[in-house]
Amino acid sequence: MPRDSLSPAQARRVALTAQGLGRAAVAGTVGTRQLNGLVDRLGLLQIDSVNVFERSHYLPVFARLGEYDRGALDRLTLAPPGRYVEYWAHEAALVPVSSWPLLRWRMDDHRRRAHADDGSWLAANPRMARWLLDELREKGPQPASLVEHDANVRTGPWWGWSDVKRGLESLFRVGDVVSAGRRRFERVYALPEQVLPREVLDVEIGRHDAHVQLVAHAARAHGVGTASDLADYFRLKAVDVGPALAELRDQGVVVPVTVPGWSAAAWLHRDAAVPRSVRADALLSPFDPVVWYRPRAERLFGFRYRIEIYTPAPKRVHGYYVLPVLQDDQLVARVDLKSDRQAGVLRVQASWHERDLPVDVDRLAGLLDRAAAWQGLDRVEVVGRGDLADELAPAVRASAGPGPGSSGPGSDPDDEVEPAGADD
Repeated sequence: MPRDSLSPAQARRVALTAQGLGRAAVAGTVGTRQLNGLVDRLGLLQIDSVNVFERSHYLPVFARLGEYDRGALDRLTLAPPGRYVEYWAHEAALVPVSSWPLLRWRMDDHRRRAHADDGSWLAANPRMARWLLDELREKGPQPASLVEHDANVRTGPWWGWSDVKRGLESLFRVGDVVSAGRRRFERVYALPEQVLPREVLDVEIGRHDAHVQLVAHAARAHGVGTASDLADYFRLKAVDVGPALAELRDQGVVVPVTVPGWSAAAWLHRDAAVPRSVRADALLSPFDPVVWYRPRAERLFGFRYRIEIYTPAPKRVHGYYVLPVLQDDQLVARVDLKSDRQAGVLRVQASWHERDLPVDVDRLAGLLDRAAAWQGLDRVEVVGRGDLADELAPAVRASAGPGPGSSGPGSDPDDEVEPAGADD
């Protein structure tokens, strides 16, 4: 049914449903079909190296499908040749191989800027750039650490690790090299023809047409969103998004709608469902598409979200690696999680109510139990920090039943993995 307005609650439910949240749990084992279907629906999985609880790209899948084999996702996404490749799509992200040509304009932009700036690495180091490409051509896909090792033992000019890494990253940005997966989470670099099929390499998509397709995917993944929301999904510029939206409107792919309280016009995807309710229990990564664009999270949920991993411990408000807790169509709480793999414990370092929203602590305790099991941990322990901890701790004990699971002092909250490349 055509509509020209949505209530704020309807907009929340549209957004969550478009993201695959609130669906019935997968019966039995989550397999390749479900994993591919989810990644294709989202369009990308953002990568981040912080693993104090779990690395970011694994978490949107758990939030939507429940317990699954992370090794199966690795085989699909990090072991080329396959259906996915890494590039700067939002931040560093895994995208379907078929989306790589849609980002060639971005690679070309990086190349033009690099060659117009005498201080850029590519402009200043053409000889080393050629050497790096020759190394990959001769020896095949390699991580930076292996290339650096070869540079140390060979004769002739020597370049240090930082030079090798900067060079490979510069070539990666302009598309002269691509990701060939990761080994122990270290990116492996390759020439495009070593990884990507010829039918992908030969595709030429103009800048405008690429933006039309990217905005269309962002609109489908959002369900409803402002132009700024849609632009942020693939980090597009307003000057390109405006014409793309106009074309999609003319095609009937998106329709303008109003949402009370939203200061900007909203766009509803033609395939978006407007459910009467959403039943969901999920822990959202800081880099989950539902919350990664902070203005949208605040507009949809009244949820003001700031990552505090770079904040000194005494100045943190909510904790180090804080995950929003989704119950039905509201973000009702925040939990600071740490997987203590040596002790076999999922530690809830802090837990907080979100404003005056009710929290079903029994549901949250069950969700934490499932998260611990997925991580291969034996139990959940609640540290007594945060205004939800006193309610959550007994619910966790009851959920665990008789046995060692209990609230406790926890480990040192500053025993953390250093962040790298986090996006706030």
